[in-house]
Amino acid sequence: MSDGDLISELYAGCYRRLVVQLYAMTGDVNEAQEAVQEAFTKALMAPRRFAELENPEAWLRRVAVNEARSRYRRRRVLDGLLRRIGPPPAVADHSPEHLALLAALRGLPEGQRQALALHYLVDLPVDEIAATLGVSPGTVKSRLSRGRHALAALLADSETTASTESGGIDVRS
Repeated sequence: MSDGDLISELYAGCYRRLVVQLYAMTGDVNEAQEAVQEAFTKALMAPRRFAELENPEAWLRRVAVNEARSRYRRRRVLDGLLRRIGPPPAVADHSPEHLALLAALRGLPEGQRQALALHYLVDLPVDEIAATLGVSPGTVKSRLSRGRHALAALLADSETTASTESGGIDVRS
């Protein structure tokens, strides 16, 4: 049996059991899943050493528990810092127009969405966006142009849908 097969077999056989054990410890199923996945990731980083362990499931459990404890400590420190900073800033605009814009942005390809957000929401220049995303300035300009056109089409479609759903007349028909 190869090292990868051993890890795959263990994943199939004990992933759920480990998640249940960590869930009992953390009280949060997402945290439990993250910790167990991190343990398996560490096993995959050194598969030969992992294959030589006498009780691989016990090792996975120990690593997952340690990961959960570390995450808890980091979260507790962050929570303390956030309490000292004060209340969070005001919640974003929840107007129908703002929600339609966010929905339309989610409908764009990731590169276009990132370029538009960094340019129009963060107010970064093209060169800084290129450096942030690790692409050329020409690529950023192309993504901005394509993104604006796609966004306009998505917003026009959402306005048409909203107008026909509310009983309005669609003038484009």
